[in-house]
Formats: sequence, structure tokens, C-alpha cells
Amino acid sequence: MKRLLLLPLLAFAMPATAQDMSAFKTGPVFTDFGPHAPVQGIEKLPATTEFKVVFNVDTEAKDGKRNEGIESAARFINMNVAHGVPEDNIHIAIVAHGKALFDLLNPAGWAAHDKSGDNPSAAMVQALLDHGVRIIICGQSKAALGVKDGELIPGVETALSAMDAFALLQQQGYTVNP
Repeated sequence: MKRLLLLPLLAFAMPATAQDMSAFKTGPVFTDFGPHAPVQGIEKLPATTEFKVVFNVDTEAKDGKRNEGIESAARFINMNVAHGVPEDNIHIAIVAHGKALFDLLNPAGWAAHDKSGDNPSAAMVQALLDHGVRIIICGQSKAALGVKDGELIPGVETALSAMDAFALLQQQGYTVNP
């Protein structure tokens, strides 16, 4: 009975939690993805700001959309360049493990793993690689999922494990963004 009483309350609560994405825009680096919004009271960051950040991506994209974890790296670059940080001062790595590896497959790999259509993350992954973002996959996930050499988008690196990749990047001064 209590559950029946909660249902109408939940229905009224839903619109209150809706997100207004109208202020979010892409660019200046990636114009097709990585939307960000200005934040009131935050102006330009000092041009001397430097970032070395590694993104942990372990979830596969859903419903034919781009991988949100990978897109977060593009958002990070776009919003910081838009706020005055030189692109050359932003060093990004993505460590992908688990089923997130599927979003890093080239067309042959995509088809080999029974994925239909085209990989919706492929263009974004290529653009990130072209801008110097390192994308590193977990070799243990690669083995477990049966991903073969040559099935990955060119430029994607393989580490022994995600744990090794994180440890090595941290030794190089990267902070981990979960």
C-alpha cells in the first residue's frame, strides 16, 4: 500500500529533476561533442594552468549513443580551453577496461563482435587521438572479451592491465578522474 502512495509523489518529482541542457555548447576544440556550460562567477583560468588527467572508463555506451566516459574527456578539454587554458597545457589519457573496450573497435572489430551499424564512438575516439589524447586499454579485459590485435581503432594503446596503466600514469604526474 505504501508503494502505491509513493507512485504519484514520484511522478511529481520527476520534472523537478529534469536537466536544462540549453546552456551547454560544444567547442572550441571539439565541435561535434564534449558540450560544456559556462558557470556563473567563473571567468578565465590562468593561462599558466596545466592539467595531467587520466579518465577511468569502464562502461560500454548504451542505446547507440557515444560513450559518455570518453566524451567526458572531450568535455574537460573543451571547457578548460574555453576558459583560458592553452590546449597544449592539457594532457589527457583515457584508460578503458571492461566492456568499454567495445567502443574502441574499428569497423572490422565492431562487426566481429556482432555489433550492428557503425560504432557511434569511433569518430569521437579518432578526434581525441588526433588531438594527442592517449587512449589505453586493459590487456586483461582485451583477453577476457576476445578482442584481437587489429580490431581496435589505430592509435589505441594496450597495457598489461588497467591497474598498471593507472599506476604508470600516476608516476608521470597524472591525477585520476573517476
